[in-house]
Formats: sequence, C-alpha cells, structure tokens
Amino acid sequence: MEKSNDVSCAINSPKIQKDSLVNKPKEISEDGTFKRQTNRFTTPFGEGEGELPIEEGRYRLLWSQACPWAHRAVIVRKILGLEEVISLGTASPMRPKIDRVDWEFSLDKGDRDPVLDIQYVSEVYVNADQNYSGRPTVPVMVDVKTKKAVNNDYFKLTNYFETVWQRYHKHGAPDLYPKNLRSDIDAMNDSIFHNVNNAVYQCGFAHSQEAYEESFNRLFAKLEELEQHLSTNRFLFGDYITDSDVRLYTTLVRFDVAYYNGFNTNLKLIKEYPNLWGYVRDLYDTPGFGDTTDFDAIKRHYHLSITINPDKTEVSILPKGPDLSVWDLPHEREKLSEKEEKFIVRS
Repeated sequence: MEKSNDVSCAINSPKIQKDSLVNKPKEISEDGTFKRQTNRFTTPFGEGEGELPIEEGRYRLLWSQACPWAHRAVIVRKILGLEEVISLGTASPMRPKIDRVDWEFSLDKGDRDPVLDIQYVSEVYVNADQNYSGRPTVPVMVDVKTKKAVNNDYFKLTNYFETVWQRYHKHGAPDLYPKNLRSDIDAMNDSIFHNVNNAVYQCGFAHSQEAYEESFNRLFAKLEELEQHLSTNRFLFGDYITDSDVRLYTTLVRFDVAYYNGFNTNLKLIKEYPNLWGYVRDLYDTPGFGDTTDFDAIKRHYHLSITINPDKTEVSILPKGPDLSVWDLPHEREKLSEKEEKFIVRS
C-alpha cells in the first residue's frame, strides 16, 4: 500500500524556526531516488475513542492551488458540499524566500491567514509538535481553536471526507467511495500513486540517471495502460466518477503545463494520448474539478518557485504556453456511457 507522506511545520520563535525546520529529513536515497517523507499527523477522523471528532466549523483545511495532493482534497470537499463545514485557507503557489521550504499566506491581507492568524503553514506543525523537523506540506487539517495540525494524511483524507463526514454532505451528494468498490478503488489508488502521482516527482527530483529512467519508464508504462483502459471506460470504474478519478486528475491536469518540462517527463504530452486527453477534459468540465484548477498558480509554482531545494538561485522563466483554450474543446467521452449522470448518487 502507499505510504502517506504529507508533512507540515509551525513556528513559534526564530530559534524553533531555525533549529527544527532547516535540518529537514533527507528525501534522496543513496541510489539517487526521491523517497517522499512520511506523514507525521495521521490520527483518523471518526466517532471512536482516540479519533478526531467530526464537528462542523472545528477544522480548517490548508492548501495551495499548485499542490496536487491538496487539490484532490479540495475537489472532494466541493463535490460533497463540505465547503460550509470545513473552512479553507489558501497559501501562495510561490515559496517564500526564506532559509527553508515552506508555504506562505502572502495572498491574504497582511500576509497572514485570516482565521488562524499565521504567516506560514509550518506554524501549525510546530504548534502541534515543538520538535517537528520535517518539510512542511499541504494539505493539512488544523484545529481552529488550538491552531495545531491534527491530520496531514493526504492519502486517506479524501476517504474520510467521503465516509465519516457523510452526515454533513449536501443533499444528493455523490458516492465517490462506494462500499462494493472500496477494495478495488484502494488498489487502483495505490497503483496510481506509485506509478503516476509520485512517479512524476521521482522523475523531477531524481539525483541519478538510473533513478530518473526507472521512474520515467514506470510512469509512461502506466500511462499507456490507462490509455488502453479508458478506450472502453468513460472513467476508471466505468460510468461513474470515483475517488480514483480525483487522484489521477490532479496529476494529469498538471502534466503538460508543469511536469513535461519542469520534471523532464517528456516522452509524450497528455494531449497526445487520445483517451487520457478526452478523459481529463471530461473531468475538467465537471463541477469541482475545473473550477478548482488554477493553471497560472500551477505554472508559477513549478517554473518560478522552489520545491525540494530552498537554495535554488538560478533565474527562472515562466513559459507562455501551452495554449489553454484546448481545455474547452468537446471531449465526446459521453459516448462511452449510457448514463446521463457522472456520479453515483447515494440513496
């Protein structure tokens, strides 16, 4: 199974900021492979003892429009109608020019999140663990009262939204994680993570030719497999959108504008795969997907900002292309399904 790997930090003082955050865990193995760090806060949401209580207004979801891991949580939050239940804080796609990797709320007045009154995402992590020494990442769920990170398990977060948060779903909300498909969805999600979602990062952050080529070959072998699968299926599980489609979408939608050049995943563009290209535009045309996708933020983050290396100093250029008008072209994917609706509506 995929190991969830989302992490974030918090700062209460300059000393904590310098001592606990600068010395981040090494994420490059001896063979040059990028090994994503493990999540720190993984207590599940639920009604059981020791679980995080399900309460309206108690939590704030922090994300950046650039981040694919956070984007999938925001898509599911919107599709299920949890927008009034879980508030949303948006960090800039541009990394702050400080002595560590972090996310900053520079899009907000005074460069501070208006609810949590913090400048950096890292602050909620150090609030929760003063000895936290990881790379701060999004998404992260924060307890609004304590300003502490409580869950940054991006791999399971959408599943929590789809299940234990069900009593707060809007009327007629779709079932993205139907019980009869959960084992199949879990297996699909695991494969998508290793061979697509994380594989693009393993290409981009590889520190050896061998590590890069292994990830590159694995990525494009999986894309070819998915291309064939989608030749006869409108979505990954047939007629209806599931959690797996959300996870694949957030990588595919970033592929041509960011990963192809920025991460050297340059064998083929997604728009060169007829079925994948139609599929991702079908999702883009679906409420919750395209309307939460910000191509400008994505391009700025991957081409102008910093990611793993906070010491990057070379001049960066923001590409003018590709042409984004193609996202509005007809996809005709509905021909693969006899169903008018794209979602399984929970009875």
